[in-house]
Amino acid sequence: MKVLLYGLNYAPETVGIGKFSGDMATWLAARGHQVRVVTAPPYFPEWQARGNRYRHKHSEGVAVWRCPLWVPRQPRGLTRLVHLASFAVSSLPVLLAHRRWQPDVVLTVAPAFFCAPGALLLGRLCGWRTRTWLHIQDFELDAAFELGMLKGKLLRRLAERWERGTLGRFDRVSSISGAMLRRVVAKGVADHRAVLLPNWVDLDAIQPQGDEARAANPYRRELGIGAEAMVLLYSGSMNRKQGLQILVEVIRQLADVENLIWLLAGEGPNKAELAAGLAGFPQVRLLSLQPLERMNDWLNLADVHLLPQRAGAADLVLPSKLLGILASGRPVVATSAADSELGQLAEQAGVRVEPEDPAGFAAAIRRLVGDGALRQQRGRAARQLAEQRYGKEAVLQQLERELHR
Repeated sequence: MKVLLYGLNYAPETVGIGKFSGDMATWLAARGHQVRVVTAPPYFPEWQARGNRYRHKHSEGVAVWRCPLWVPRQPRGLTRLVHLASFAVSSLPVLLAHRRWQPDVVLTVAPAFFCAPGALLLGRLCGWRTRTWLHIQDFELDAAFELGMLKGKLLRRLAERWERGTLGRFDRVSSISGAMLRRVVAKGVADHRAVLLPNWVDLDAIQPQGDEARAANPYRRELGIGAEAMVLLYSGSMNRKQGLQILVEVIRQLADVENLIWLLAGEGPNKAELAAGLAGFPQVRLLSLQPLERMNDWLNLADVHLLPQRAGAADLVLPSKLLGILASGRPVVATSAADSELGQLAEQAGVRVEPEDPAGFAAAIRRLVGDGALRQQRGRAARQLAEQRYGKEAVLQQLERELHR
């Protein structure tokens, strides 16, 4: 089968959508499918493009075309829209040139919803043998309005009307959680065209470590963290929707608790602001993202994982970092509404807190830090959830079956 993957983010980005798109393409290629990718240069989560020009190369059995884009220093509102549109414009000629290749499926990954019209146009130019599929990792328009990056009732009505019309023209529309898939259907996509395709985690690469391995974790030695210290870990992108500023107040409220080490690792436009807010807290360390080959030790370094999320974002995106947390068998404190998918997972795999409630977040951490039996019980539940729902091979085999169908 010929599969053309079209989207903004791709490997070697190590977090977020780029990682999953890279996994998807190389897995399909290893299964014998012909896979081509039209994407942007790597730029996330640093928001700095590397090699920002047209390029073409083969990697791991996949032919990859890179198309330049404009990357704002501070992605907000209009600048984010211009950023997305710049890739849609620069990539359109490269995308349409694949008409001669006649792909069986054009699979577009959102965000970069501005890319959707180009994908539909290519599908039409290729004729009835080519099918179009939109995979929604992030409801970018909804998130932009819910988080205040875009404003105005008229603008929202126009955007939603355009979005609804675009979604309805794809042969398949998938998303990564049940709540997000229900939103897809509510936007007018027929049930038989809507597909649940969750993100995944490599259950062999990420496995829980026991007490002996915890004490011998190389990160404890490298960072000078004693065996008695409790590690509270956030790892991922540092953007506005993460709501990381809540951690500043949480850390202040827990300053009286001894032997707490806070590790906040990642990149993004809000990192400098976070660093300024945490200046003067010696128990806090801001680090860079860690390499994938060390991810098992990194995730197992945590006694408790931290997953803040701003109000309004809960059912617009299911954070991909959650899957590695679950697979590591460590509990998580997450902010989300009780009826959201993230909230339901957090209540099983840790403690759920209402969004933007630093006192509740601090209380949840005190509870887990002070109760070793509870940490172990929620950690075991986390691993079970990963095994039941998010194994890499099971999810990608489901994708392959749907592509054939």
